[in-house]
Amino acid sequence: MNDEIRHKTIRLAGDYNGIIVSNSEAKEMAGDLDLVLISEQDGVGICKVMDYQKFLYEEKKKGGQPKPKPIKELRYRPNIDEHDFNFKLKHAKSFLAKGHKLKAYVMFRGREMSFKDKGEELLLKLSVELEGIGIPEALPKFEGRKCTIIFKPVIK
Repeated sequence: MNDEIRHKTIRLAGDYNGIIVSNSEAKEMAGDLDLVLISEQDGVGICKVMDYQKFLYEEKKKGGQPKPKPIKELRYRPNIDEHDFNFKLKHAKSFLAKGHKLKAYVMFRGREMSFKDKGEELLLKLSVELEGIGIPEALPKFEGRKCTIIFKPVIK
């Protein structure tokens, strides 16, 4: 920046359309603004005239990348009633409509582990119901006492 630039010739980018000037001329053209080195090409420094402090302030103000939406979770049991399933289905649809990812899982306790097929069947039924709203990332998979599936929202 400014006096730290050691190149004899400088190409000015931005408003100056790439004109090549000497280092001292570039500093005069910058006036009260800062001369910032962007890159180097064949011994010529490519610089931009800008208010560097304002640039840093705006970058900080942007806050970087937008925050990803959290993954919403729905927990089911293998012996769920039809009404309870439909109630949770409404929640799943609203989460996906808002653009959230959805993680649905079936919890098994004790002897329920012998009915693993019921849990997988339940999650497949959920994926059929959410067709057009959410896309399953993979088939249901077992992780210990849970059978899990993740949906991502359909982008329209």
